[in-house]
Amino acid sequence: MIRNLLSIAFCLVCTPIILAQQPQKAPIESAGMKSIFNGKDLSGWDGDPRLWSVRDGVIHGETTPENAAAGNTFILWKDGTVKDFDLRLSFRCNATNNSGIQYRSKHIVDDKVKNKWVVRGYQHELRNEVDFPNISGFIYDEGGKRGRICLVGEKASWEADGKKVTGSLIEPEEFKKLFKLDDWNDVVIIGKGNNVKHYLNDRLILDFTDNEPNLALNEGIVALQLHAGKPMWVEFKNIRLFQTNH
Repeated sequence: MIRNLLSIAFCLVCTPIILAQQPQKAPIESAGMKSIFNGKDLSGWDGDPRLWSVRDGVIHGETTPENAAAGNTFILWKDGTVKDFDLRLSFRCNATNNSGIQYRSKHIVDDKVKNKWVVRGYQHELRNEVDFPNISGFIYDEGGKRGRICLVGEKASWEADGKKVTGSLIEPEEFKKLFKLDDWNDVVIIGKGNNVKHYLNDRLILDFTDNEPNLALNEGIVALQLHAGKPMWVEFKNIRLFQTNH
């Protein structure tokens, strides 16, 4: 009996306990926030003109059987890179495929890529789904080797010996209430140093710190994705950016 009690006590001490944290709202938008999409045309952006356009004041990306994407393709913001930043926008998409928001990423222009608009790096996943884990908000290592770096709901870090999860931010049932299927959703991405936070509809859903010195990304471009495969569409509006060290 005593041995069993000691074993239980040892497990409780040695096993990390991840407790759900109180919901956190996104910081108030900075007065220095600037729009990086004019709502009229794609000035300052570069993507496949077959697939990207402006419709009713929003960026519209769409693939069809006639106009398919040769591999994942992106529309790139051409007016700078981001280090420490606050990026805010709204999106909506259909459920046949997925999209993403790249940040601190790299435009790949070597002769091995499938199209002229290939981007690799941190991706904020976008999906029109509500069932974990295939939902909007997780970090995917686009073109890299780490896959799903940090999932929605996790407070985590990536260390030299791998990923460590230290906290819980939102539960699956809470996410289903938070996300707006077939409608516009608001995204806030804030990067400071090696930490990034993702907010959805004014709630913190992911907190990730990249302590892997050979893989962490500190600066790069912003881009928006159309995924290869099944025909899909995605739209973006109200795209604003604040940079704290530029």
